[in-house]
Amino acid sequence: MTTSHGGMAEQAGDSTTLEAFARVGLIAYGVIHILIGWLALQLAWGTSSSKSADPSGALRTLADQPLGRILLWLVAVGLVALALWQGSEAIWGYRNREGAKRVRMRATSWARAIIYAALGVGAASVALGSGSSSSRSQQQATSGVLAWPAGHAIVVVIGLVVVGVGVAGVVKGVRRSFSEEIDTSSMSPGVRKGVARLGQVGYIAKGVALALVGGLLGYAAMTFDQQEAPGLDGALQTILAQPFGRFLLTTVAIGFLAFGLFAMLQSRYRRM
Repeated sequence: MTTSHGGMAEQAGDSTTLEAFARVGLIAYGVIHILIGWLALQLAWGTSSSKSADPSGALRTLADQPLGRILLWLVAVGLVALALWQGSEAIWGYRNREGAKRVRMRATSWARAIIYAALGVGAASVALGSGSSSSRSQQQATSGVLAWPAGHAIVVVIGLVVVGVGVAGVVKGVRRSFSEEIDTSSMSPGVRKGVARLGQVGYIAKGVALALVGGLLGYAAMTFDQQEAPGLDGALQTILAQPFGRFLLTTVAIGFLAFGLFAMLQSRYRRM
C-alpha cells in the first residue's frame, strides 16, 4: 500500500487489515470470473443452466453452494475492501508518477473502485435474496437514460467508454503491462511464465467481451433498440450466434477462466 502521509483516512487506506481483506477480495474477484467462464462454457455447449453468464449469474451460482450465503458475505466484504483500497490509491497513491500518467493511473483506480463496489453490493444483494440479472438491470438502466434529454448521445458515449476499456484490456494483455502490478521476485521462472500467460489470455478475452458489450450498448442507442443492450450475457450469446460461434465462445470462456485464476494468484503476489 502507499506510504501514510498523515490523516486517519489515509492511514486506514494503508492498514494491514484493509490489505488482508483486499487480498480476500482478489480471490473473490477471481472466483466470479471463473464462474462466468464456467457459465459461458455451458452456454457454448448447450448444457442446461438457468443462470446468465454474467456477474449476477456467477453470484447466484455461488449462492446455490453449501454455505453459499456465508460465502457471498465474504465475497461482498472482500470486494468492498478492494474498492476502498483502490479508492485510497486514487486519492493518495502514485506519488512517484507525474503528469498524464499519474492522472491516468488515478482514474483507473477510481474505475476499479466503482467496479469492485458494484460487485460487492451485488454480492450482498444476492445474499439477501434480492439480486437480479445484470443484463436485465442494464436494459432497465439503458431505457431510463434513453428517456433523458440527449439520452441517446449519453448512452453512445458510455458505450464508447466501455469499448475503450475493453480495448485497453486487450492492449494490456498483449503488452503484458499487468506484470508491473505483480511482485515476481519470489516466483520460479516456470511460475512467472505461467502467471504471465494466464494474465495475457485473461485480459485479452475479457477485453474482447467488454468491447462487444460497449458496441452493443452504442448500437442500441443509435438504433433506438433497447434489446440490443443486454449486458455481458447477451454479448456472449452474440458471439455464440456467429459462424463457429461455439468455438469462439469457448475461447472467450477459457479466457475468463484464465483471468479468474490470474486474479486469485494476484491475492498472493499483487503489490499493495
